[in-house]
Amino acid sequence: MTTLVLGASTNIQRYSNIAIKKLLLNKIDVKAIGLKAGVVENVLIEKHLVKFKNIHTISLYINKLIQKEYYDYIISLKPKRVIFNPGTENPDFYRILKSNHISYFEACTLVLLSTNQY
Repeated sequence: MTTLVLGASTNIQRYSNIAIKKLLLNKIDVKAIGLKAGVVENVLIEKHLVKFKNIHTISLYINKLIQKEYYDYIISLKPKRVIFNPGTENPDFYRILKSNHISYFEACTLVLLSTNQY
């Protein structure tokens, strides 16, 4: 099960950075895309939209205005689900995901991991 962290950061104080580390601790394969290239715990943060294969979950750390730029990309990856972390909620995108048969959740990746609900 591979998770794409979209909005990844090398800043250790950012939730996306913490999420990458927690996903790895839970033995989950992680891919990452951010505004700046970098590395977090051996996970390369890509700056460009890579056509990853077999993405199960996308964990969003970008606000709804920025998300518009990624709609087509996210749908093209055909994930099983998209997690809208706090601050990323986007009802317009929910409708698009639903019409493409992609599940979505308003949840915190860190809480899901810590409560074994991921």
